[in-house]
Amino acid sequence: MRIGIMSGATQGPEASLEGLLEKAARVEQGGFAALWMANIFGLDAITTLAIAGRQTRRVELGTAVVPTYPRHPLAMAQQALTAQAASSGRFVLGIGLSHRIVIEDMLGLSFDKPARHMREYLEVLQPLLRGEQVRYKGELFRVNAQVGVPGATPPPVLVAALGPQMLALTGRLADGTITWMCGPRTLEEHIVPRIAAAAREAGRSAPRIVAGLPIVVTRDVEAARKTIAEQLVIYGQLPSYRAMLDREGAAGPADVALVGEEKALGIELDRLRDVGVTDFVAAVAAVDEDAETRTLDFLASRVGGQRSA
Repeated sequence: MRIGIMSGATQGPEASLEGLLEKAARVEQGGFAALWMANIFGLDAITTLAIAGRQTRRVELGTAVVPTYPRHPLAMAQQALTAQAASSGRFVLGIGLSHRIVIEDMLGLSFDKPARHMREYLEVLQPLLRGEQVRYKGELFRVNAQVGVPGATPPPVLVAALGPQMLALTGRLADGTITWMCGPRTLEEHIVPRIAAAAREAGRSAPRIVAGLPIVVTRDVEAARKTIAEQLVIYGQLPSYRAMLDREGAAGPADVALVGEEKALGIELDRLRDVGVTDFVAAVAAVDEDAETRTLDFLASRVGGQRSA
């Protein structure tokens, strides 16, 4: 199981372009497999990772995730291929629907028919990424276009798929899923088998299962979980994540967070690997002064690197 580091979701130093680029360099130096960047309401993730691609050499650079509704598939393809060229083939495009509260209430767009939207989106996006001429007439998209970026190969496409319909279409049309707030039981019993079955039926290779969770090495488990519950309360309220927490039998985000001493966290990471997670995305929770350093040291030891992220 590959281990990557989450970025771009806090208001700390990495919220600035300079800070994020410095973090990318540290993640690479630390031996981690990937830097994953959230696309919220600050830096644009694809643009930032394209820049990071020019300043790193080895580390994979992935979005976690870019909402589809605000960007036409052609625009998404152009950006993704540009980032792929800038990073010499190390870019991964993670996309997702976002949430009704964002798309409708904040952006003023329709969140109608989300599964159909994603199906048509992928049916347009994937051939565009391959440089093909697209002539598509769907219910939501009508596209007659082609895009080409010299030096760019099609990047892997991951979808933030959680529900049965989304997992099925992702298995058929994408390279894997990237999850957030899904505990090990939900991954084992719901996420992995559904997407894997859909991929097999479509004749595709086994999908990547990229799982993001909060993690912190600490001796004070109770206090850490309390802080995480306060910091991440919104994720227990958004319907898509709430459904996954309910599947897990978790009251809130703190209950699926990986919290404890190094030995205990090692066991939890091994369990994620064993249930089929191919990539773990560590959202390091800085719950106290020493926790972030200890957590990054622990994670670096798992990949055989030295802590510098």
